[in-house]
Amino acid sequence: MNKKTLVMGASTDPGRYAYKAIKMLQRYGHPVVAIGKKEDDLDGTKIEKDHVAFEDVDTVTLYLNPMNQKQYYDYIIALKPERVIFNPGTENPELYALLRENGIDIEVACTLVMLSTNQY
Repeated sequence: MNKKTLVMGASTDPGRYAYKAIKMLQRYGHPVVAIGKKEDDLDGTKIEKDHVAFEDVDTVTLYLNPMNQKQYYDYIIALKPERVIFNPGTENPELYALLRENGIDIEVACTLVMLSTNQY
């Protein structure tokens, strides 16, 4: 089953894990939407700069440190995703609690590993 995924902290820099995640999600057939510091395009995935009200987002995968996540708390909750993945370096107990209060599952994991081991 393909899961529409929002990559937060998206980048067109091939050295960034968010870049690798977008590419791997595309390769595995998951629809991808993205938010980054600047608007751009990564092989058909438009990277938005603003809080776009994406519809039917199943998964949010974070590539933002906890300080940079704060501005997105309400936004993520309003999207009503099934789950939020906290990739290494993005762990945030404050956001975990808010998500759980709103019935959103959390996973502290690596999107790349989850995809490559069929656990996504």
